[in-house]
Amino acid sequence: MNSRRRCYRSLVRILGIYVVLSAVALVMCAPFMWMLASSVKPNEDIFAYPPAWLPSRITFQHYEKAFSHSAFPRYFLNSFVVAGTATIVNLFFCSLAGYAFAKLDFFARDVIFMLILGTMMIPVHVTLVPLFIITKRFPFCGGNNALGVGGTGLINTYGGLLVPYLLSVFGVFMVRQFCATIPDELREAARIDGAGEFDVYWRIMLPLIKPVLATLSIFVFTTAWDDFLWPLVITNSDSMRTVQLGLQVFQMQHAADWGPLMAATVVVTMPVLVVFVIGQKHFVQGIATTGLKG
Repeated sequence: MNSRRRCYRSLVRILGIYVVLSAVALVMCAPFMWMLASSVKPNEDIFAYPPAWLPSRITFQHYEKAFSHSAFPRYFLNSFVVAGTATIVNLFFCSLAGYAFAKLDFFARDVIFMLILGTMMIPVHVTLVPLFIITKRFPFCGGNNALGVGGTGLINTYGGLLVPYLLSVFGVFMVRQFCATIPDELREAARIDGAGEFDVYWRIMLPLIKPVLATLSIFVFTTAWDDFLWPLVITNSDSMRTVQLGLQVFQMQHAADWGPLMAATVVVTMPVLVVFVIGQKHFVQGIATTGLKG
């Protein structure tokens, strides 16, 4: 009898947890569902009162109008170039730095690591002006001389858009914590077999840290793809805008073209969802195992 009661209580508890989680998931998904429904509604349904979730008829005119804007494909190209390049660069340099801080023994290693971590406490808005000055005065770019004066530097270029995303301190921390969980015996065995330090990193460590690299790629891609402030500061021409700036095309001074805006937002959201779905398995594994040691 007691065992039945315990099983019954466990079943009720599990059922309650699933009900609560389902309700929370529904609340979280509601804005996205409304955005998707509005993107295929005719204008009269979007502004109907009381509002209805389902459209009276499905239309793709908003998608056609959104992509008929001549510059919108260019916005997508710019965002893919910036987010993709930032992801690849971070995967390489963060994995190198994380491996070095976790496995190599050099002078003041822990102190340097703590100083690097300390930069995470600096607000992004504090670094905005220094980043802009660095970008504008980059030597030998945009007409600048060796001292970084005389031209525009990296302003309104892909290089300028990439400056804040070239290295993630959080990524270095994640990789370092993950590498610390890997036994040193693997590295020592490779050294005995004659492998150099870079060979140990490339052939031994890199395949083992794929889960945390998948997690890092999701974070970096999403950050670069969704950023609005830095592209707004560093670009001054329509040809270099990213998709987040491009969405402002549908927002006028006193009104917004909600249909095309919803359609464009749906399409802009898709790459992030695809990246997350592809790396979801490794993402969960990387989050679950990062920081267990060290």
